[in-house]
Amino acid sequence: MTDEVLHVAVLSFSAFGHLIPFLELSKILAQKGHKVSFISTPRNIDRLPKIPPNLATLINLVKFELPPTHGLPENAEATMDLPIEKLQFLTAAYDKLHEPIENFVSEESPDWLIHDLFAPWAPCLAAKFGIPSCFCSVFTASTLVFFGPPDGLVGAHQRLTPESYAKAPEWVPFPSIVALRMHEAARVSQLGNKVEASGMSSHQRFAMTIEGCDFVAVRSCYEFEGKYLELLRELYGKPVLPFGLVPSPPVEKRGAGEGGNGNEYSRIFSWLDEKAKGSIVFVGFGTETRLSMDEVHEMAFGLELSGLPFVWLLKKPQEGCEGMDLLPQGFETRISNRGVVHVGWAPQAQLLAHPAIGGCLFHSGWGSVIEALQWGHTLIVLPFVFDQGLNAKLLVEKGIALEIERNKDGSFTKEAVAKGLRQAMVEEEGEPLRVKAREAEAIFADRGLHDRYMNDFIKYLQDHRRN
Repeated sequence: MTDEVLHVAVLSFSAFGHLIPFLELSKILAQKGHKVSFISTPRNIDRLPKIPPNLATLINLVKFELPPTHGLPENAEATMDLPIEKLQFLTAAYDKLHEPIENFVSEESPDWLIHDLFAPWAPCLAAKFGIPSCFCSVFTASTLVFFGPPDGLVGAHQRLTPESYAKAPEWVPFPSIVALRMHEAARVSQLGNKVEASGMSSHQRFAMTIEGCDFVAVRSCYEFEGKYLELLRELYGKPVLPFGLVPSPPVEKRGAGEGGNGNEYSRIFSWLDEKAKGSIVFVGFGTETRLSMDEVHEMAFGLELSGLPFVWLLKKPQEGCEGMDLLPQGFETRISNRGVVHVGWAPQAQLLAHPAIGGCLFHSGWGSVIEALQWGHTLIVLPFVFDQGLNAKLLVEKGIALEIERNKDGSFTKEAVAKGLRQAMVEEEGEPLRVKAREAEAIFADRGLHDRYMNDFIKYLQDHRRN
């Protein structure tokens, strides 16, 4: 092993569910003394959290303008800026960054290129200059296993029907319920195999990324996903290293007025300060998920019907909707003594750290799972897009989460929301769930454990750096 300082170029896809963990990885590398070139577009970089002053000299934020692309609206640089039907145009524009990034790599000669799933050209670009490449996955190992080796995506074992995605694949040799519900499977089958504006399907991009990279790093750990990580190495036929869960930086309990911009968040923290420990359900579906107006209303009625106290971070489902106009008539008044609704962004990490929070109703995105379980919160999951359905099944498989019941078309009812919340949070039937979540905290909050994983990851980078 060499202890020499590394220069690592980091290239995330233009989605904040990817950009944020890639930035956190970059900050950890910088904290350990390594130089990072973090590559993205100007608007995306400007919307990221600020780099701490003590790391600013080690993290170079490299901005490349996203080339104009037919079908892509002006100023749309991330998935959160677009409806799902237009995401293919963002991917096509992303591919056009190939040339400026190639010039950058040629001039800077980093020791490694750490890249995302949706840049199948990145490993080839790196190899052209004798630079090793790492596909860094922000998805779970179980999700990667579910999609399988490259020939499970576009080759001999490619799945073409929704039914084939609604069960564990043939290459999983142990009992597993990690699969998609039929409404999710139908979408993955259709969109994953469809040739998009980039000239490739998303499954082709995935397969080429796996085949081209030198090794795969996964945001996970053996203590939580051991059998899936071991299987993934067999499926890919190349090194697979977990780099730990990268839990959120330590967050102290916040009081009234300390959560953000003064009065904007102070009422939430002030209200929480008056509640009993573990009594409040946090409800939030992140920056990428947009509930329809009907779904917002059904969720509101479900929260009301449950009788449980809650904090709901609500994103506007469409342009032109303002404040409480999003909610059913009279809802705010009826729940005023036991619920707080905040429309827009709020400091989720600080909220989850508050002692009054005891459970989370959310989409089961992997980053949010990690944030919640590092505090031992009970999980109630309602997945919507991409890998969330698979994460939900993994959590249910491990007895750590309850998934809200859905109709065959994927819709949910207020009764299902209320039933799931009550069962998970207060009823005797949910006690094993609550115990499992508290037990998971020992893994998810163990910063020493995950720092050791990160050190092993860095050692691999050092031992296999460019000659």
